[in-house]
Amino acid sequence: MTPDDDILVAFELHAVDRICAVLDNGLDVQVPVRGKSLVNWLTEMYTRSDRFPECLRSLLERGAELDDPRVASVLLDDAASLAAAIRANPSLLEHRTSMVSAFTPLVGASLLHVAAEYGHLRVARVLLEMGAEVDSRAAVDDFGLNGHTPLFHTVNSNGNRSEPVMHLLLDAGVRSDIRLLGITWGKGFDWETTCFDVTPVSYAQLGLPPQMARSDRDVYANARSLLEAGGRRVPSLENVPNRYLQKENDA
Repeated sequence: MTPDDDILVAFELHAVDRICAVLDNGLDVQVPVRGKSLVNWLTEMYTRSDRFPECLRSLLERGAELDDPRVASVLLDDAASLAAAIRANPSLLEHRTSMVSAFTPLVGASLLHVAAEYGHLRVARVLLEMGAEVDSRAAVDDFGLNGHTPLFHTVNSNGNRSEPVMHLLLDAGVRSDIRLLGITWGKGFDWETTCFDVTPVSYAQLGLPPQMARSDRDVYANARSLLEAGGRRVPSLENVPNRYLQKENDA
């Protein structure tokens, strides 16, 4: 395995020690791999875990640079650094960034969108405490799609990682009844899926198609939380996980 292959596998696994070993053995953190910077390979990877900030820090400490350095403290889930940056520059609460996202788009996104996408609860809490708009909208495309709030990133997330941020946003009074023309999920990836007429509840349920690889227990738990936050009664949902699909998986 070449060093290029090794670092990409390490990114996918969020294997911090392996990343450090490859870099310390001579791979230049500032030289692109297959036409893309190492830091972008990491941030665009579909894996989400508590180890992501440490993976990113290992690159930044060796000289890597983010395309937008203003999102660094959010991606690092560094609450103290973020709070200090906002106190020094309150306009950060209005800052918009654009990043490639393997899942819900991060185009014209606020820092709260970024925190929600990566499931970073500590910085999400700081952003809300310091006055970030809970219902801030991402950019829309030429067809009027997207324009979603941070909540949408949390209801349909890899491994349901962003569920705690979802509850934080609900407690902060986020609107759970917003209706969008649609969202292009996984834009540019093999799993790209355009979802039309989307609400937070329907977007949660869109975790059920196979390309999204979400647990149906998590999907319906999130939908229940959203519906209950809106004052709706929810039936007991006896067939979760779905017995028919369980039989197919066992066959």
